[in-house]
Amino acid sequence: MLSVLNNISSLQAESALNTTQMSLNNTLEQLSTGQRINSGADDPAGLAIANGLEANVTALTQSVQNATDGVGMLQVADGALSQITTLLNQAVTVATESANGTVSNSQRGALDNEFQSILSEINTIGANTTYNGQAVFGSGTLTIFMSDSSGAGTTSITVNMAAVSASSLTLSGDSLTTAATAQTALTAINTAIAAVAALRGNLGASSNQLQAATNVMNDQITNVQSAESGIMDANIGVTTANLSKFSILQQTGIAALQQSNQMQQGVLKLLQ
Repeated sequence: MLSVLNNISSLQAESALNTTQMSLNNTLEQLSTGQRINSGADDPAGLAIANGLEANVTALTQSVQNATDGVGMLQVADGALSQITTLLNQAVTVATESANGTVSNSQRGALDNEFQSILSEINTIGANTTYNGQAVFGSGTLTIFMSDSSGAGTTSITVNMAAVSASSLTLSGDSLTTAATAQTALTAINTAIAAVAALRGNLGASSNQLQAATNVMNDQITNVQSAESGIMDANIGVTTANLSKFSILQQTGIAALQQSNQMQQGVLKLLQ
């Protein structure tokens, strides 16, 4: 039916063209960003899931850094304890020498001075070893916090970081001024060496635990990022095909709109 009041075919063509244009714009946005979801309107549920996964990745990435920092601090502590072990071995030498009957009292006095200097150096290392501006020893415990941002995915690794000194190693009252006290000191030094070795063993075990946790979290990050990518990323092959389809529809829609407008001109011929 011909009508001069309403051009229904033109309105329908315009509506279809607008829909095609919106789809084309969305397709171009997906290709330019590489993402299937660029706003909440694209996929509300998918966006919510992807944002949650992104929070997991963010928390896990920082947790890996937390664990790495923890390993760094434990390595500093182990290095300090290694120096203390070297000093204790020097103490073994002077104590063994002082315990010998061929050494004079004045020589034992010199050996004791060296021994006391060793104890002083042990105290200095224990008090002044720091990491990131804080004392390594004497803090009681070191807690490494790790999480994927959820309550169920949160864990902590606690490491004993007790004070290290000549007193804590039961050496502060020893001397090498006599053969007898040198022998007593030698026994205490050997006990201290074993105690330091035990401390290093505990630190090493904790460091290995943190390294293992880091490996697990890195795997989690990869898997979660893959899941997020599956939700957010555009399928380039499909999107490219859509671009061709909507481009053609846009051209045919414009042609149809032009044709429907020309049809309205037919009414004028009836009036001639």
